[in-house]
Amino acid sequence: MVLADLSRSLRSALGKLSNASIINEQVFTETLGEICRALLEADVNVHLVKQLRENVRQAISLEETAVGLSKYRLIKSAVVRELIRLIDPEVKPWQPIKNKPNIVMFIGLQGSGKTTTCTKYAYHYMKRGWKTALVCADTFRAGAFDQLKQNATKARIPFYGSYTESDPLVIAMEGVETFRKDNFELIIVDTSGRHAQDESLFEEMLQISNGIQPDNIIFVMDASIGQACQLQAKAFKSKVNIGSVIVTKLDSHAKGGGALSAVAATKSPIIFIGTGEHIDDFELFKIEPFISTLLGGGDVPGLIKKFDDLKLKDNKELIEKLKHGQFTLRDMYEQFQNLMKMGPFGQIMSMIPGFGTEYISKHGEQESQARLKKMMCIIDSMNDNELDHFDGAKLFKSQTGRYARVARGAGVSIRDVQDLIVQYSKFAQMVKKMAKMKGLMNATGDVSKAVKPSQTQRLTTQMSQSIDPSMLQQMGGSLGLQAIMRQFQ
Repeated sequence: MVLADLSRSLRSALGKLSNASIINEQVFTETLGEICRALLEADVNVHLVKQLRENVRQAISLEETAVGLSKYRLIKSAVVRELIRLIDPEVKPWQPIKNKPNIVMFIGLQGSGKTTTCTKYAYHYMKRGWKTALVCADTFRAGAFDQLKQNATKARIPFYGSYTESDPLVIAMEGVETFRKDNFELIIVDTSGRHAQDESLFEEMLQISNGIQPDNIIFVMDASIGQACQLQAKAFKSKVNIGSVIVTKLDSHAKGGGALSAVAATKSPIIFIGTGEHIDDFELFKIEPFISTLLGGGDVPGLIKKFDDLKLKDNKELIEKLKHGQFTLRDMYEQFQNLMKMGPFGQIMSMIPGFGTEYISKHGEQESQARLKKMMCIIDSMNDNELDHFDGAKLFKSQTGRYARVARGAGVSIRDVQDLIVQYSKFAQMVKKMAKMKGLMNATGDVSKAVKPSQTQRLTTQMSQSIDPSMLQQMGGSLGLQAIMRQFQ
């Protein structure tokens, strides 16, 4: 997860405050001290931390707090408010316009991950139905075009570049014109990486900017340089009109907090953050959900949007089956595919309220993905009768020879196939119980807002019995699970 150490420290400080039997001036001071230490360790500027501390102190007066008000909630709200202010540049970022050419120019320091970020940016919009293309105008670094070509080919994104032309301005203008004629909606131009003090490369950057007239200039910044981001951003902003910023390597460096706060100080809006090497390790940056996730509050609206992007509501056949309590192994396979499309497991888990960074490590995330792929491989080895049977578990139990045949086809043990059928059986039972609750699902397959509290309680009890105990504890027990379900309604 992004800024794992900072998240853990902030949650620990607020957790101690929540567990305190009496919240007095001493407890408040200790909590505020822990929060400030965590921010300083994340390389946030000492003056910004001092200002945050003063603002929280001014906002909270324990002696004047009205009877009946929760001191914990008041303090937490004040801290959240100041953390938002810390990384909010109060500038609205540029947005591309559909059905017209949008030219975006990428600039940044050498080694910041600019070329990889160009591909991630193009892929993000391509997945959402945009016609995107990449232009490599980096003639300074050897192998730059090869890298972009390899990334673009893997992501199936059209690209333009040249092994013979040495003038980056010519390549940029030819590439933009080529894709403009083909009615591409988002044309991304990758330029040479540079240092703030490299005047010749700065001149090249200005020439390309004046030549292609980009709608937006994105500055790609490495989180590992921490507070130094502020000086670099100001140096680039003094030369060209930077419209927005993408911060990379936030998954692996403790100085990320300093980078985020430093960028905000330059009044440049951060639009995305890079959280890994893979093409999906790329998150839209929204300040309030980011702070909520950092404090363990999750990002339910973001999670719902990910579900909406899968367009599950368009699968009327599945919705009809679920309403009648029917769930086949083929349905399970399709849901596994959808889960893979949603992005990295760690990112999804962090969006669920109550899940901390300790719940799923990078190693644990890889193990989970490998296990999911193994289960999909097992289902791939089944025949149509097994896939479409309304009680697949009963079919396998009545004809045990099927276990051995599927295991041979998938190259796994019989026990692995049996474990999969057990998991499927639990899913199928939950679907049947949900179907028996009248009015739980409306015509589109959503959980109805008119559902009775008693039904929600029953469903919560049944779900909590099916969920792994350690996972349930992270979610805050049955009450935490019920609160999450209410947010989804």
